[in-house]
Amino acid sequence: MAEVTYDQATCIYPGAERPAVNALELAIRDGEFVVMVGPSGCGKTTALRMLAGLEEIDDGSIRIDGKDMVGVPSRERDIAMVFQNYALYPSKTVGENMGFALKMQGVDKDERARRVREAAKLLDLEDFLDRKPRNLSGGQRQRVAMGRAIVREPKVFCMDEPLSNLDAQLRVQTRTQIAELQRRLEVTTVYVTHDQVEAMTMGDRVAVMRLGQLQQFASPTELYDHPVNLFVAGFIGSPAMNRFDATLESGGIRAGDALLTPADSQLQAAKGHEKLVVGVRPEHLSIDGGGELTIKVALVEDLGSDSYVYGSLAGQPESTVIVRCGRDHPRPGEVIKAGVDTTHLHLFDAASGQRIGD
Repeated sequence: MAEVTYDQATCIYPGAERPAVNALELAIRDGEFVVMVGPSGCGKTTALRMLAGLEEIDDGSIRIDGKDMVGVPSRERDIAMVFQNYALYPSKTVGENMGFALKMQGVDKDERARRVREAAKLLDLEDFLDRKPRNLSGGQRQRVAMGRAIVREPKVFCMDEPLSNLDAQLRVQTRTQIAELQRRLEVTTVYVTHDQVEAMTMGDRVAVMRLGQLQQFASPTELYDHPVNLFVAGFIGSPAMNRFDATLESGGIRAGDALLTPADSQLQAAKGHEKLVVGVRPEHLSIDGGGELTIKVALVEDLGSDSYVYGSLAGQPESTVIVRCGRDHPRPGEVIKAGVDTTHLHLFDAASGQRIGD
């Protein structure tokens, strides 16, 4: 196990207009499961490859257990990588695939067999050790790729979108298995995904990336309850947080035709900000007793136990409003009133996008 530290770590590709990863600062604790998440091109995979030694560090440093990795070859970093592509040898059995890296390292046959058996037991692959990859399902192949990493007994696991090739149901099942396995092994793990649901359900802490820069590094709960800026607020949460243009008035905050009255501390913090953005999660709006917001319903997603109502805010026809409600819901075309739980309002400065207040 090991601590991993990104200290102003920067990677610049030749001819690029901006760094792929710009002055990344992260301190990953020993045995921690950290997820890097963000949209395509945000730098998360590059940051992982920098840790693994597959990309050069142009500035700053990355340390594993206090040792600077700048200039250290990938093979000497004691890291095991799991890729999106399983990259299994089709002519080798499951057991041979899992033990191949150990064979190349000169590990003796008995020790290889012991490690492979232990990993197979952890991954429920004991009955498949003599099969070829073509005779396995997608989920089983991914577990073999995991086993190939586990047998190396590394200090750090690096996982680059390992579930992208699986169908939705298998993704849910496999991500649970990976998270459980990591907690049993207690190996420091850095996991990259573009799926924020995956990030929120797996990570001890989550690093949200955008355009090569770290936006926020916190627990899933902290990201959800206290996003530091509009990007994190919109990216974390499914469905996304509602965000409305707003202005500060005497007695409250004006959003469309509604005057919202948040806590006094938020009103005080909002002073001096000419234009605001108000954020509220779909579950903190209600349509069962009238309210401040007038919404024209455009679409209803009926999920069985819950429904999500999509519409636009009166006075802001270009806006999108999402309300979480129960099985009884309005129909498209209706105009409804939605109440706002003002104890869960989020305020942002419209110009900078930064959070206002605590």
